[in-house]
Amino acid sequence: MGNKEYLAGMTLDELKAVASRVSLPGYAAKQMAEWLYRKKIRDISEMTNIAAAKRELLSEYYETGITPPAKAVRSVDGTVKYLFAAGDGARSVESVYIPSKDRATLCVSSQVGCRMNCLFCMTGKQGFTAQLTANEILNQIQAIPEHDELTNIVFMGMGEPLDNADELFKALEILTAPYGYAWSPKRITVSTAGIIPGLKRFLKESGCHLAISLHSPYHEERLALMPVEKAYHIDSIIDLLHQYDFSHQRRVSFEYILFEGVNDSERHAKDLAKLLNGVACRVNLIRFHAIPGVKLRGSNERKMELFREQLNAHGVTCTIRISRGEDIFAACGMLSTAKNQKK
Repeated sequence: MGNKEYLAGMTLDELKAVASRVSLPGYAAKQMAEWLYRKKIRDISEMTNIAAAKRELLSEYYETGITPPAKAVRSVDGTVKYLFAAGDGARSVESVYIPSKDRATLCVSSQVGCRMNCLFCMTGKQGFTAQLTANEILNQIQAIPEHDELTNIVFMGMGEPLDNADELFKALEILTAPYGYAWSPKRITVSTAGIIPGLKRFLKESGCHLAISLHSPYHEERLALMPVEKAYHIDSIIDLLHQYDFSHQRRVSFEYILFEGVNDSERHAKDLAKLLNGVACRVNLIRFHAIPGVKLRGSNERKMELFREQLNAHGVTCTIRISRGEDIFAACGMLSTAKNQKK
């Protein structure tokens, strides 16, 4: 591998620069993009409509950068957690394939670790190690055996996507552009804790769905759960959302983990509905999955159902998300590669 650059993860403009470097005509950039993103090749030698001598020259400087996962663990419910090497191989990330009756979703990571340090999240406990490149983001999608079965992608894995905005938007461009995977933006959801500069850019530049981690309608309570609240107040996030129309194709949802005796009261439901008033959205209630060293406990099933009913009664569409992959530490908030980093 040496110091070769990776082609997968390059935009069309970047591939044009590659073509120029090896004296290929400009249209070769589209040919390379088709091989990389449509035909999903793993080696430059497979680009058979490019002259053999030019392929050899390309191979001197570049490789596709599509590498298989280092490990796969399967849950009893069919969920599969994949481990990928990142950077120089001393770091790693996890992604999760979630098949269901009518869809196949991949939960993708954007960072090694996370800077947000949310109280309830194992990735946050790991700390931040590195940003993933567009290549490392897309490799999670393309390198799994089920890549052709995928119907949806959610950026809800390790890391805060909008804290790695440049590489995220590059990956989103390639995922949705005609020269790339040509996915509909409506098949992709980006989750965020509410990084407002990145959120503004996302709302202007992307047509993908948005999910915001909320977990409390109250500033002080959310701050105790999510330190990011100190920099980006939930009221400011809601004010920003009011400037955009979510009543048509692009959707916004709010992720709300229910913690017993913390944020699951009728008062919380009422004030949450009040906070979200005027934003066309839905609330996804999520079960808390216990993690080491955290005393929080998840609300029971009846409490979750009651909270959902209260929100619905206040005019907020609310659903309870089905928990998947808990037995392999693949459920929401459970991804961590801290042990791998230590090794």
